[in-house]
Amino acid sequence: MNDKYVIGLDYGSDSVRAVLVNTSDGNCLASHVYWYPRWKEGKYCDPISNRFRQHPLDHLEGLEQTIKGVLSASGVSKDQVRAICVDTTGSSPMPVDEKGQSLALKPEFADNPNAMMVIWKDHTAIKEADEINEAARTWGGEDFTKYEGGIYSSEWFWAKILHVIREDEAVKNAAFSWMEHCDFITAQLIGCEDPLSFKRSRCAAGHKALWHASWGGLPPKEFLGKFDPYLTDLKDRLYTETYTSDEVAGHLSKEWAEKLGLSEDTVIAVGTFDAHAGAVGGEITENTLVKVMGTSTCDIMVTHKEILGDKLISGICGQVDGSVIPGTIGLEAGQSGFGDVLAWFKNLIVKPSIELIQKSTLISGDQKEQLIAEIEDQIIIRLSDDAIKIPVSESKTIALDWINGRRTPDANQALKGAIRNLNMGTDAPRVFKALVESICFGSRKIVDRFREEGIQIDAVIGLGGVAKKSNLVMQTMADILNMPIKIATSEQAPALGAAMYAAVAAGIHPSTQAAIQAMSNGFDKVYEPIEDHVAIYESLYQQYIVFGSQIEETTK
Repeated sequence: MNDKYVIGLDYGSDSVRAVLVNTSDGNCLASHVYWYPRWKEGKYCDPISNRFRQHPLDHLEGLEQTIKGVLSASGVSKDQVRAICVDTTGSSPMPVDEKGQSLALKPEFADNPNAMMVIWKDHTAIKEADEINEAARTWGGEDFTKYEGGIYSSEWFWAKILHVIREDEAVKNAAFSWMEHCDFITAQLIGCEDPLSFKRSRCAAGHKALWHASWGGLPPKEFLGKFDPYLTDLKDRLYTETYTSDEVAGHLSKEWAEKLGLSEDTVIAVGTFDAHAGAVGGEITENTLVKVMGTSTCDIMVTHKEILGDKLISGICGQVDGSVIPGTIGLEAGQSGFGDVLAWFKNLIVKPSIELIQKSTLISGDQKEQLIAEIEDQIIIRLSDDAIKIPVSESKTIALDWINGRRTPDANQALKGAIRNLNMGTDAPRVFKALVESICFGSRKIVDRFREEGIQIDAVIGLGGVAKKSNLVMQTMADILNMPIKIATSEQAPALGAAMYAAVAAGIHPSTQAAIQAMSNGFDKVYEPIEDHVAIYESLYQQYIVFGSQIEETTK
């Protein structure tokens, strides 16, 4: 009964999951997943125009369901749960009112996509990102993108806000402030009704909102005013200080304590992004690249200020003091499409079949449902099994992994995917294999960029759904990187990392490093590069680079 427990709450692109973790050994007593129902129906999204929005009710309902789920499954008493930490996708900002409530929770905005969370993969703000980049280089003052790889992305905070307020006057007038997803959920838990006093995430602000201590926080009004007067006013309604996730944001509000069956003494840690929490859950150390692999990837490293010095890493998603482990500099890179690339191909070949089955008069409704479910469940497994049987020496088809644009190196969300060297013998498994190779080539480009910039990489750790489930992807990755890849044991490494932050915020462990030591789950598999494959993939990788340059040139 003396055991102390914490909850890590991990919001992904499609679902939220909670884990209840013993702080003494990292043992996960219970986990619970909630799939966003509105998102699953495709509401408020328009993939053709790259618009992806999520309703906050998906997240608030999931918050209640998952935490109550782990408490019910574990039987742990409310007094034993000491803290909660939230991690989310990002940059995923949303407009809020004077009390920090999402505009989408108001009746007049309930079905307005512009009032909802603009999820990370939304690329409607390409034009606005281009404007920010141009101004940063030409306005005559500080280049505020320099700590974010030198290129601002349409996936990030300011570009998304600028796009929404230009498109929707009603949202512009009603939005008192804007909050990242991780900040919004954390504020909900503590019952904060003043966005101006709330402790904002250092991770979110530093990597996505151009926050840096050297210029006093967010960019000055002189710079923001070049885009819209609204942004100069908005700055006063945002924040100056930011906080790392080992710090206390507040305590669980009476309302949420009653909803969840927890104590009001429960500590709520400052929120963070999922990949950075995942790096903590994956036991990140210096000179180690942690690849968080899901619909997209985030590639995370840490280094010390003394080693990095004044070095600015070009083309990545930021270098931020304390964004991963307080006291170190967090480095972030990643790919806009990873699992999403494979999911796109799955949908491409499955959707027409499903539509034919649904219209069929030859089988019953129940048989249709069962057959569709079987196809949905088995198609990726079948493609993977067939693709892995194709000798690497037969890999001729080259694909680019830019179906959802390119995040790093050198963000360019206007880029498109492409495939070449198709012939009459190119079947579905061969295209699938080429797409797998393409996402691994994209990962290699990130590794090469870090090394070109003087960042040493001695080890690679893989975590997330793709790392745990796909032998094809992980073996191909090891071959293309020509490095062993260790796979984290935890099925929910971001949630585990969030739980580690929670344990530090609650004072159970003295530091994030100490929490990692006590609560880590270790590794359960290592993929070693196959020597015969390495040289073949090196040649294909060079072709991938040339092909990418050609496509990028035509895109201009």
